[in-house]
Amino acid sequence: MKNLIMVCVLLIVTGCSQQKEMIPVSGVIEQSLATTVVDSTGKGIGTAELTETDTGVRIRLQLKGLEPGKKAVHFHEVGKCDPPMFTTAGSHVNPAKKQHGFDNPKGYHAGDLPNLIVNKKGIIDLEITTPNVTLERGKSNSLLDKDGSALIIHEKEDDYVTDPTGNSGDRIACGIIK
Repeated sequence: MKNLIMVCVLLIVTGCSQQKEMIPVSGVIEQSLATTVVDSTGKGIGTAELTETDTGVRIRLQLKGLEPGKKAVHFHEVGKCDPPMFTTAGSHVNPAKKQHGFDNPKGYHAGDLPNLIVNKKGIIDLEITTPNVTLERGKSNSLLDKDGSALIIHEKEDDYVTDPTGNSGDRIACGIIK
């Protein structure tokens, strides 16, 4: 009985010791970054977290304070978000020099993303994965080139055809990706 108690104490003590080195379970370390998304007044309205995965870049958006309805979202070519119009973010990420829109026979841009739906409370909480861009530096479709890029939300939905912006209206929110 005494030996059993000693073994249990030994197991408890060694099991509770602190591990000095963290070892990833999968052996794959994903590249990830987060950015604050601001509205046209420069006020933070939430976050966008981007993670490189084996199927593309996963975008987790958690935003509030937007008008309800469908909204276009795109990656733009410059990591600069000067309110109120965010024109400093430049055009869509488009290294292949295609036209805009998932339904455009000459399109689409690498920065084109599916429309978002803002709920009745003005909230977005969703994930999107796109295989068209990467967080790997040095690649032509990288969001992390020398001047970074931006995630832009527009006031209206993208029609997925009209070049160059999908007839999506003004830029209403922006997050810098660097």
